Amino acid sequence: MTGPTRTALGLSVGLVFAVFIMLAWSPGGLELRVAPVKGGAPLLVLPLEAGERFTLHYYHSVENAPIWEEHSLDAAGRIYIEEERYAKFGAGMGRMPGVGRMVKRGPYEVITDMHMPTGDFVLRIGSPGVDHTIIWRGTRTNLSARAPHVAVQFTARPISRLHKAWRQLWPHAATPVAARPANQ
Repeated sequence: MTGPTRTALGLSVGLVFAVFIMLAWSPGGLELRVAPVKGGAPLLVLPLEAGERFTLHYYHSVENAPIWEEHSLDAAGRIYIEEERYAKFGAGMGRMPGVGRMVKRGPYEVITDMHMPTGDFVLRIGSPGVDHTIIWRGTRTNLSARAPHVAVQFTARPISRLHKAWRQLWPHAATPVAARPANQ
């Protein structure tokens, strides 16, 4: 191989490597983790896109009435509450002045258009019967069945394209099965 050919080949390999590195570490989405505050493996790991929603559904401990809280993430991984839906006002429920707007949807009172930042937040998972359940992409994960009375933290972070590709091939053990790619 002559000097100019070797130089061209070296530049081509270097360019391909540089493009791979740029793509691999460029933004690839988000990952939400629900993990015990006191440490240990996450109970749930969800890959998300910015603006995509997940729902926390449970039964109010005093009223025993169903409640749905829809959340989203922004591109930086900040968590927002977008909507609350419940059958009736109960203890601790109701409109917050200046946040969202109240509408009626069937039998439910709904606060829409909230987009209120919660940041990372801690939830003490209720007993079976409270059924703290995460609904995401058609899956339901009942946290009350997995870890009743455990304090968990919801945290989100941006992930790289490389991490996203890795998780598409090998999903985290705490990612719901139905959400995994069809070839898994």
